[in-house]
Amino acid sequence: MTAAITYSRRKFLGVMAGTGAALMLPPLAAFAAENTLDARTTALVAATFGIDTHNHIDVPLSVEDGPAPDLDLADEMKKSGLSAISMTFAVDYHSLKNPGEAYSRFTSGLDGMDAQLQKNGMTRALTLADLRAAKKNNQPIVVQSVEGAHFLEGKIERVKEAYNRGLRHFGLLHDSDASTPLGDVYTNPPRFNGLTDFGTAVIKECNRLGMLVDLAHVSDDTVIAALKVAEHPVIISHTGLNWRLGSNENMARMMRPRLISKELAKTVAAAGGVVGVWTHLADSPLEYAQNLHALAELIGPDHVCIGTDTKLTPPLGPHMPRPGERTNTAWESMAGMKTGFFTAVVDAMLKTGFAPTDIAKIGGENFCRVFGAATQKTP
Repeated sequence: MTAAITYSRRKFLGVMAGTGAALMLPPLAAFAAENTLDARTTALVAATFGIDTHNHIDVPLSVEDGPAPDLDLADEMKKSGLSAISMTFAVDYHSLKNPGEAYSRFTSGLDGMDAQLQKNGMTRALTLADLRAAKKNNQPIVVQSVEGAHFLEGKIERVKEAYNRGLRHFGLLHDSDASTPLGDVYTNPPRFNGLTDFGTAVIKECNRLGMLVDLAHVSDDTVIAALKVAEHPVIISHTGLNWRLGSNENMARMMRPRLISKELAKTVAAAGGVVGVWTHLADSPLEYAQNLHALAELIGPDHVCIGTDTKLTPPLGPHMPRPGERTNTAWESMAGMKTGFFTAVVDAMLKTGFAPTDIAKIGGENFCRVFGAATQKTP
């Protein structure tokens, strides 16, 4: 028996305006299959780690960003069905012109996240044991992440400082080059022939301390070089397959440089790594599940995860969403708040033909494996 749920394709398309439907997908059976909730879904969500490996939470990074928001992060996570998120931020959304500016924005971001976690009665997961204990106690938890190493400003000792502040998921690159570059960004012209010496040193320091290395935003040559250096499996937290471009030409044009090739995805998987699929090129949970399925068929379900590159909480103050930016709350609005993001995804994965064991892997266990391997070392 199935329980009715208020999935609305038109409403979903409205809140996700600008994304394109993925290509090469089997026809949706009059969308009827997506308008009911599989009876197995609720039990599977309760038993499964739901982890979004790349979720932005906005906090002020400078006085210009205005006052701190009033976030109900714990409640949003519970409604979403997610057990944990890699709570991330980047400091290079504004041009970094002055020495020390990136570092100041980074420390302000961590201060803001400290305050939000305290307000919500939440903590950061520093080890795999922390993640598992939080799931057992039904307590939302975050893995602290940063997108881009701009805050280092060439100072390797700041990796240890970030580790001491609770950072455990280190995104090596973001949209712009750091003042002391670490490698080539995949959307910028190549300048460094892949990984730089400083990038190599940062990966080695992450390995020594016990932090998961994230190669999102990294060029193919930089990924290959990083895999030769890394002692533990890496994650590419948010991307998609480069032949599933969707039907929106503008979105496809923007996203195409950010997508992963078949060959590179297989290389990351062969090294034990995990690749996250974002929601930007899907118009519904079912289409998103089909994108997950395509990647799992290519590299195996042991190497796929959910990495939405969205926000669970509203954008900060006057912040205008960047092109392609989405919120997980949009998915929940689509479901009429009778289910949350992860519940909708699990239900769609069941309808797509995933086995419950593979849903558990993709839902969170694959991330747990690489996170555990990376963080098992202590300084």
